[in-house]
Amino acid sequence: MKLTEKLKHKYALSDTGAKGMIRAVAAVTVSNIVLMLPVWLLYMLVSFLLDGELPREKLGLFIAGIAGVLILIAAATLVQYRATFFSTYVESGVRRRTLAEKLRKIPLSFFGKKDLADLTNTIMSDCATIETASSHWIPELVGSLISTTIVVISLFFFNWKMVIAAVWVMPAAFIIVLSSKKVMNMVHEKTMQYKLDCLDGIQEGLETLRDLRSYNMTETYTEGLNRKIKAVEKHAIVAEFSNAAFVCSAQMVLKLGMGTVAVAGSTLLISGEIDVLTFFMFLLVVTRMYEPMLIALQNLSAMISADVCCRRMDEILSHEEQTGSETLTNKGCDITFDHVAFSYKDGEQVLSDVSFTAKQGEVTALIGPSGGGKTTVSRLAARFWDNDSGIITVGGMNVSEVDPEKLLSLYSIVFQDVTLFNNTVMENIRIGKKDATDEEVIAAARLAHCEEFVEKMPDKWNSMIGENGSELSGGERQRISIARAFLKDAPIILMDEATASLDVDNESLIQESISKLIRSKTVLIIAHRMRTVDGVDKIVVLKDGRVAETGTPAELKKAGGIYKHMADMQLSSEQWKYQ
Repeated sequence: MKLTEKLKHKYALSDTGAKGMIRAVAAVTVSNIVLMLPVWLLYMLVSFLLDGELPREKLGLFIAGIAGVLILIAAATLVQYRATFFSTYVESGVRRRTLAEKLRKIPLSFFGKKDLADLTNTIMSDCATIETASSHWIPELVGSLISTTIVVISLFFFNWKMVIAAVWVMPAAFIIVLSSKKVMNMVHEKTMQYKLDCLDGIQEGLETLRDLRSYNMTETYTEGLNRKIKAVEKHAIVAEFSNAAFVCSAQMVLKLGMGTVAVAGSTLLISGEIDVLTFFMFLLVVTRMYEPMLIALQNLSAMISADVCCRRMDEILSHEEQTGSETLTNKGCDITFDHVAFSYKDGEQVLSDVSFTAKQGEVTALIGPSGGGKTTVSRLAARFWDNDSGIITVGGMNVSEVDPEKLLSLYSIVFQDVTLFNNTVMENIRIGKKDATDEEVIAAARLAHCEEFVEKMPDKWNSMIGENGSELSGGERQRISIARAFLKDAPIILMDEATASLDVDNESLIQESISKLIRSKTVLIIAHRMRTVDGVDKIVVLKDGRVAETGTPAELKKAGGIYKHMADMQLSSEQWKYQ
């Protein structure tokens, strides 16, 4: 594997970012070597002084050398800054965009294993950690190691014994920090889990505040949340202490090198193996050589702690994508399930050998007990997930062989749980068709009977509706969702209890409008209220992940099976009166 490929996987970088990191390491290496030049100038000055007076012509060269070194240091620092910080900030933007693009292409089954707090933390916090690693830790560590190696090799030309006295502490110090890897990974994984639990608690508290207040549970919930916050604080202190124990120990060992250089140099000077100038030069070099090494030990420890973040990022970036042909080859829009099986997790079968056909020009209803697989079937039809076995086709076209976004151009979907954006009414409906004119948007909204509440809003169609439509009622939010489907006008319609949030009057009006929308289309609806499916063309009853019954409403009522039982139970509940 190429170096750039290793860097891409190790630190969740793009190809450009990996090359940029290599350039940053080179820039830091050059900068560290340039910073050694003043030591060389000082060595030359002392050499001249020990030989006698400094000649006037040499003084001019020496002053020019100082000016030249200052210019080189300034230039090297500027190059290092641009190579590390500028490229890192560009890469940070690329990384976040790459993550967003990747999340758009990976199967939705991935999101069933991750909660929102976890993904948000990966995109924001983990990205920020890797940003710091790319701009500070990695280039400085690797650059320091390379530059120090070059300096050490050059010192062997003076006296190898003094070199041994100077460098023996370096591997010892790095071994101490590297030995912390297993411990620190365990500590940081634990810390990350505490953070995610805390974030989950905060998010859950905000989302359920209404319920907590209605049941007088806010104080109890806050106490639990406080415990989670204190756990994060406590474990962060443990993590810092654990890190300091290794790093500080390594730095203390590294500083012993100055003592061994002084002792070894004094011994060799007395024995006549080195002169005063060589002894002086080694003392100067080690003080400058250990400085980047002290920082390198801190950076090495930080990189070990960043491994957890890198693995979390790479888990997303390396995840398989849903791909397929960009060309639609379907002939018509019949949806066929042929012996389809599916499980969200290994060993947890959701669908087993499901076979049926939803024909174009007909309304097919999926009904059955909760957990029977109705929603799963509708999601598989639109390739939100890929089935484990069997074949799902649309007009004879295998959906697993078509690019998901291209496939979804055939679908209008109305979910039971509506998602709206903090934007205007107009723009929320326009999501159904991004290039729709205002007139087209309003026409679709009128079909969904949105006009009656929009006209009462302060800015009418340009009124902001708040985060997830917080300014609207449940029924109003549902009507905007239905308006999107009207606007898209796709040949296949998936509806998951689309009128569940509407009152009886509006439900009747919407159903009348939907009847216009569904002409000549393939319609697959999920319903829990039996009156919703009385007029459909076909009913598929799902129970325990299998097709238990199929037929028209009249046929299934006559058969006296699950459908008739559900219809009778619902009729009984509607006739129930409070005693």
